[in-house]
This record gives sequence, structure tokens and C-alpha cells, in this order.
Amino acid sequence: MSSVEIIPFSSDLKPYFESINKAWVSHYFSLEPFDIDQLEHPEETILAKGGAILFVKLENEIIGTVGLIPKGELTCEMVKMGVNPAAQGKGAGQALGNAIMAVAKAMGYKRMVLYSSTKLLPALIVYERLGFQKVTLECGAYGRCDIKMERSL
Repeated sequence: MSSVEIIPFSSDLKPYFESINKAWVSHYFSLEPFDIDQLEHPEETILAKGGAILFVKLENEIIGTVGLIPKGELTCEMVKMGVNPAAQGKGAGQALGNAIMAVAKAMGYKRMVLYSSTKLLPALIVYERLGFQKVTLECGAYGRCDIKMERSL
């Protein structure tokens, strides 16, 4: 991917976190209350809990985002990875995944988990390329999720 830049959350980028993620969730599923809370209040629901949010910028345009949330002392969860449809297939998801794993590792996490849906085949391919493997899905994590993946950091 040429001229890609990974940048951390700042308040002026908050609208991108919300719009990019609301677009893909609404396209494939319906927004759940936890989605709305995370997307409209990321400072409180993600960052204040010790999480992180990153963005990918290509040619001066924010095209994607991803976050992480602590799930324990050594485990974190990758959340809200989304890339604008026009920019998909250009490596933005891979770049975001690598960047958020590097942040998680620097924060001291040893394992990252994620929840997804088998409807999102392109995303699952990206996750597998990032080294994630399918594991047993516990009941009721998220309404739309039918797959859990994890990897060591």
C-alpha cells in the first residue's frame, strides 16, 4: 500500500471512527446498543478503559479504523475494524491489524481475541493472514457474531 499512514485517535478523528463502523455494521447487520455506545462515545467506552483506537490514512484520506479493548491482564480484544468500501482490497485492513497488534504488544498484552461473522469472508481472510486462528465461541458474546479468533502476540 503506497503512502499509508497509521495514526492514533484524536478528537478530530472521532467522526471517522463512528461513520466508517456504522456504515459496515448497518450494511451487514443492525446496530446493537453496545455498537452505538462504543461508536458515539469511544473516549469513555474504549480509551478510558485502557484501550486504543487507530486510523489508516491513504493519500490524505482516512479510510479505515480499528480499536482494542482490555479483556484481562494479558488479553485484549480487537474491535471495530472497518475500511471504507472504496479502499478495500488495498491492504488497509492488514496495515491496521499489524499496527493494533503492535500497540497491544507494547501495552504488555500476550493474546488478542476478536469476534466476527462468517458473513464477512474478506475480513476473515485478513484475520487469518494476521495469524488469527478460530477458537471455540462462548455463548452470547455479541448478537451478530458466530466466530471467535485469537492469536498470541
